[in-house]
Amino acid sequence: MSLRIYNTLTRALEDFAPLEPGHVRMYVCGMTVYDLCHIGHARSGVAFDLARRWLQASGLRVTFVRNITDIDDKIIRRAVENGEPVRALTGRMIDEMYRDFDALGIGRPDHDPRATDYVPQMLDIVRRLEDKGLAYRSGGDVNYAVRRFPGYGKLSGKSLDELHAGERVAVLEGKDDPLDFVLWKAAKPSEPQDAIWASDYGPGRPGWHIECSAMSCALLGQTFDIHGGGADLTFPHHENEIAQSEGANGAPLARVWMHNGFVNIDNEKMSKSLGNFFTIREVLQKFDAETLRFFIVRAHYRSSLNYSDVHLEDARGALRRLYTALDSVAPAPVTIDWAEPHAARFKAAMDNDFATPEAMAVLFDLAAEVNRGKSAQVAGLLKALGATLGILQGDPRAFLRAGATVDEAAIQQQIEARAAAKKARNFAEADRIRTDLLARGIVLKDSPTGTTWEAAS
Repeated sequence: MSLRIYNTLTRALEDFAPLEPGHVRMYVCGMTVYDLCHIGHARSGVAFDLARRWLQASGLRVTFVRNITDIDDKIIRRAVENGEPVRALTGRMIDEMYRDFDALGIGRPDHDPRATDYVPQMLDIVRRLEDKGLAYRSGGDVNYAVRRFPGYGKLSGKSLDELHAGERVAVLEGKDDPLDFVLWKAAKPSEPQDAIWASDYGPGRPGWHIECSAMSCALLGQTFDIHGGGADLTFPHHENEIAQSEGANGAPLARVWMHNGFVNIDNEKMSKSLGNFFTIREVLQKFDAETLRFFIVRAHYRSSLNYSDVHLEDARGALRRLYTALDSVAPAPVTIDWAEPHAARFKAAMDNDFATPEAMAVLFDLAAEVNRGKSAQVAGLLKALGATLGILQGDPRAFLRAGATVDEAAIQQQIEARAAAKKARNFAEADRIRTDLLARGIVLKDSPTGTTWEAAS
């Protein structure tokens, strides 16, 4: 196949071919479920949903795994603060996550494993690492000995000395080296019983990094095709996953590593400490879900995404232009012919590391052609290509009228009154009705077949 993907591991665009012909196995790091999803989660969710859709559109079967971290320090603290069991908190947050993801058209994974269901597999990896001399005990903890793994740093591209000097590395009590990380954490007296598991190392719980090694290998095998996540996970999380998995199994973990870019808020990186933190739920109170998805999709997945209300307004206006074209001509059912010039351009863009900005340009060219020629086939191609991005599948008229604050029957009554005024050559009254509706956020559109309306953008 012609698809090329940027591999963080090699820092290069590479021709992609799955290990098993026709079948792609892909793992993406998912949510830590102690709170509502934020825009960064939306960005990652949409990015890898898009990759999955394009792989499937390319004729490949995809086994897609996106894990759920349902045990860690933040979860425990929040559950204790709320006075509820850990599983009650995480179960509620998983439901809320899917409520947001479903709204954004992010497809459900084939498997969404919870970390707490894979503790035996995690302990098995810890035992193998200890047997190979890559892990050591310290009190009730078990730590990974980073300097004993020759390939450490290959994903982040940093030497051990550079990582040691990095400000993100801290010396913690009980470690032989500040780069070492915990595989198994001894239970603390203050922690609730539902956050503690029995083990040969004593009561405790898994470290964060070991979770993904266990779940990905259990569901996809020791080596699989694509591992994805946000750029912030490259180091230390994904670097540690490689060290654990490859140290235990003696085989490469993933052949291709994909990372989506950061989200900035008005040109500053999104951060709770900066107070510029937005949940998906908050954004959807102001903008519809398809506009948010469109905003994310039209930027290349590896680029930084600058979020602001102004950018969302612009995205909504651009999406309206596409829906306006589909509203003008009912799309014919179309099976995409990838040799057709527009479709071929679209495919070439998507095959070049999922280059959605160029693919979007094709959609706007098609919309312009629909507006000129009123072709149902061209409108059908526009809609069909949009489907591969997860957009343009709604009712155009409903999208264009969304947000109207005037009752639809009242609007229709005004349209009929305006038509009567025009027939009576009372153009001043007809103009007054149009102006009055516009002031209330309703735009009238005249055509040879009659007058329609939509909400003002």
